[in-house]
Amino acid sequence: MRCQPRYKGPVYIWLKNKQSCLLCDETADGIPPVCTVCEIELPWLGDHCQTCALPLPAAGLTCGQCLKQPPAFEQVIAPWTYSFPVDSLITRFKHNAKWPFGRLLAELLAQYLQHRFEDDLLRPHALIPVPLANRRLRQRGFNQAAMLAHWLSTSLDIPCDERLLLRTQDTDAQQALNAEARRNNLRNAFSLAPGAVVNGQHLALIDDVLTTGATAQALARLLIEAGAARVDVYCLARTPKPGETP
Repeated sequence: MRCQPRYKGPVYIWLKNKQSCLLCDETADGIPPVCTVCEIELPWLGDHCQTCALPLPAAGLTCGQCLKQPPAFEQVIAPWTYSFPVDSLITRFKHNAKWPFGRLLAELLAQYLQHRFEDDLLRPHALIPVPLANRRLRQRGFNQAAMLAHWLSTSLDIPCDERLLLRTQDTDAQQALNAEARRNNLRNAFSLAPGAVVNGQHLALIDDVLTTGATAQALARLLIEAGAARVDVYCLARTPKPGETP
């Protein structure tokens, strides 16, 4: 006995259906759903500091801050500057729970990282999302860095460990603070999970935006002091210096 009726008509296969670009609503060329024109016009990061990815006027340079006080992390990898439309997409993903925009950016970042791995970038042993303060996690309902890390993990086939780092203090929001205040705000804010072992590991911190690098520095120092061999930072976008345009 057949449990399904015979049907000789065409079957609709949604995976083969043409998708619309999430940015302009024109037909997208493939996966991820963004057309070629919109992808080209994204604010791609040009010349930048070889360590912290700060936008600079020429290639192959290291910014004065990194020369004066080398950070604990090895380097920051970010495809874009924090400007339109990437800033709008991140804001809508992060504060309005528009997850498709976050997934789109994660897929594009994964493609960017894969090209870098094929070039000269060392693949990390694991992806570690920046932990979110409990109060903001309750308010927002999700950790955008953790979602990015899991999407990247699937695309790049690199393990994601969301429980390695703990945020032990609910600090003030970083956005309104200057660089010194951010560093002070994060003092003793993080710890390793009980029993966590990072000795000899190459780890990549995952976040949405890098501004002053205070959070990345605090976490990278914690991991290096615990025995990690190397810490990189992967994020969607890098901001310019205050008062400068990207």
